[in-house]
Formats: sequence, structure tokens, C-alpha cells
Amino acid sequence: MNTLAFSGGPGPWILLFPLVWAAVVIGVVTVVRRTVRYGRRGPWQVRAGQAGHAEPSPIDMLGRRFAAGEIDEDEYWRRLSVLDEQFGTRGSGGAA
Repeated sequence: MNTLAFSGGPGPWILLFPLVWAAVVIGVVTVVRRTVRYGRRGPWQVRAGQAGHAEPSPIDMLGRRFAAGEIDEDEYWRRLSVLDEQFGTRGSGGAA
């Protein structure tokens, strides 16, 4: 105790400890929130029942085929325009 009193105090480095504890608390809260929100799945996976139906829509399937490289960009946009007319992802109001 006497060493702190006679050496000029703990110094400015003592401010480092609250910053370290704040980083630890923020990290734990972030991990807990993501685990609760997504469970063991990632945010890119849809749980059964969340999408409203069991199988993916044709537009989702088309997007997956394009992402996998099965179809090229021209074919993707051509098929998407046909599916958009049938399933109406842009709303029922017609042209914007």
C-alpha cells in the first residue's frame, strides 16, 4: 500500500482494465444473442416452418442453381422474368 502512495499512484494504465472488461462483456453478449437467435444453425439457413411452406419456392430454387453455377446469368434473368410474372414477387400493383 505504501508503494502506491509514494510512487505517484497506479498511473494512466489503470484505465485499461475497464476497457478489457467491457470488451469481454460485449463479446459474451454478442455470442449469447446470436446463439439464441439462430440456435445451432447459421443465419443463412431457414428453419422448417419459418418460410411458411416445406419446400422452397421456384424463385429460391432458381437462385440456388445460379449460385451453384448450373445456369449462367442470361438464363437466370430470362427465367426470373417468367417466374416473376407467375409468382409476382414485386407485388400485385403492376409496373412501378
